[in-house]
Order: sequence, then structure tokens, then C-alpha cells
Amino acid sequence: MMVGLGAAVAAPWADSAAPRVEAVAQGAGSQGAALKAPVMPVAPIARFVVAGDAIEAPLDGRIGDPARGQAVVRDRETGNCLICHSIPVPQELFQGEIAPPLAGVGARLSPAQIRLRVVDPTRLNPRAIMPAYHRIDGLQRVDARWAGRPVLDAQAIEDVVAYLSTLGN
Repeated sequence: MMVGLGAAVAAPWADSAAPRVEAVAQGAGSQGAALKAPVMPVAPIARFVVAGDAIEAPLDGRIGDPARGQAVVRDRETGNCLICHSIPVPQELFQGEIAPPLAGVGARLSPAQIRLRVVDPTRLNPRAIMPAYHRIDGLQRVDARWAGRPVLDAQAIEDVVAYLSTLGN
């Protein structure tokens, strides 16, 4: 059994967590302003327990919403799942082909198994190329704007789990 935990982090996918860019004066006179990295609100990273190949308990006791989860999966800026995976939504153009298709994932895996794969797939395969969406430690080549922040917060993880669990055919 492994326990995961972290420090204060942001929820970049939520409307309330939209980055706020601040202008900073650079030099004197008519030099103008340069942009600083976005300032993001802080939310705690969820504690979780890994048992076998799953995280049984929903993160922070959250209840996922499949519609919000589909939005996260389809969002090319946040989850960006479709850069590697495909989903059974034919009108979604330019879906990935290098990772397993997500059609039927709800029949192949339990919500608890899906949760671990989204939170941190390297817990199952240390050489996984899929990013850890709810981990902040031990990562490499992290953009400075995201240092110390997970890609998805606990609610977004549960929303994605809820959506992927509906893909059972």
C-alpha cells in the first residue's frame, strides 16, 4: 500500500482558476510592460492510498460529473488526452493513435483502476509516457508556470473518472 500526498497546488482547469497574467514594468520611459507567468489560485493536492492497481476512494470524497469529465478529456489545453488517445466521439477531429483507445475503458477497468491511471500512471509502469495528472513531485521538464501544481485537481480527476467509466461498450 502506498500513500500519496502533496503541498498546496492549483486547479488550472476550473473557471475560477483561470490564470491571471500580471504586467510588470521593464525599464524606464516608454519601454512598455513585459508579462510575468500566470498567477494561479492555490488548492490542496488530495491524499490517496494505492492498493494494488487502484485508488479505491474518490479523491477528497468528490463525486465526479461525466459531462465535466468529457469536457476535460476533450480540452486541448488542459487534459489534452486526445493528443494520444481516441474517444468514441466521431465529430471530435484529430484524435490520437499512439495510446490505447478510450472506447470501452469503463468495461475493461473499474473506476478505482481508472483513477490510479489518471492520477499517476507511473505507479503501474515507471516508463509510462502518459503524464501524471495529480502529482507534483519527481517530475522532469516542467514548465515554470506549472512547477508545484498538478495538471488536474481532485474534482477534475473525479470528473474524468466518471466520464471514462461511462465508456463501457
